[in-house]
Amino acid sequence: MENMQLFEDQPIRTAWNEAEEEWYFSIVDVVRILTESSDGRKYWNKLKQRLKAEGSELVTNCHQLKLKSPKDGKRYATDVANTEQLLRIIQSIPSKKAEPFKLWLAQVGKERIDETLDPELIADRLVVTYERKGYTKEWINQRLMAISARKELTDEWKERGIKQGKEYAVLTDELTRAWSGMSTRQYKNLKGLKKESLRDNMSTTELVINMLAETAAKEFSEAEKPSGLAQNVSVAKRGGKVAGDARKAIEEGTGKSVITSKKASELNHVVIQMIEASANTVLEEENSDGNGS
Repeated sequence: MENMQLFEDQPIRTAWNEAEEEWYFSIVDVVRILTESSDGRKYWNKLKQRLKAEGSELVTNCHQLKLKSPKDGKRYATDVANTEQLLRIIQSIPSKKAEPFKLWLAQVGKERIDETLDPELIADRLVVTYERKGYTKEWINQRLMAISARKELTDEWKERGIKQGKEYAVLTDELTRAWSGMSTRQYKNLKGLKKESLRDNMSTTELVINMLAETAAKEFSEAEKPSGLAQNVSVAKRGGKVAGDARKAIEEGTGKSVITSKKASELNHVVIQMIEASANTVLEEENSDGNGS
């Protein structure tokens, strides 16, 4: 499971290996923070050469995972290290942040174990993350419900044999288009978003309508048990239409559009300016499910 962790408000791409029960960290991200460099890749490439010349097996033992690039949102093979390997890399980098980073590593490991034993802690961590970004408690509560609805839908898609990634993105696009009249990409363009999460930039009403679409699609799917992408697309469209009809009813009653071009920093559910560089943890997985939806 790919994720994002924050060290001193700076994002580090990570992935949790369920089988091994340990974290893997993007080495480039860690090196960038420790060296306070804008380009950690160059430093890491030089460090790899030095370690190889010294006969260290560390570089050989490190492997690669496809992680999402913060620049273009695409996935590239990225050098990663587990905690033990990362500690050895840290020892090779003179940095005033080395000791604080070691303590952070220990805390990250402890939090993941605690969350495995008590899943409610995941929700607590999300609340803290959103509060730091300035969201109101009312919006946060709605966002947590939306995350739950999305998870139920993707679990249902998985049960129907839908492949995570491209096929999830296709279904998300069809569902979004059915209720909003736009694809996910078009919706993000309307709000002026690039790699940011669309849901994190929705108003409360937009969140509710989107959640209705996903819940309806899940209910239809459970009842009909569609097989294959084409049948699931049909179900997704019908779920989206239910929400689309609700959107139109609200718009007729209020005389204004449910869909807004405003993003988080412009909506009244955000108290302070959102720190867009700090990507949120769970929602990376959501991004991979639906083109950053």
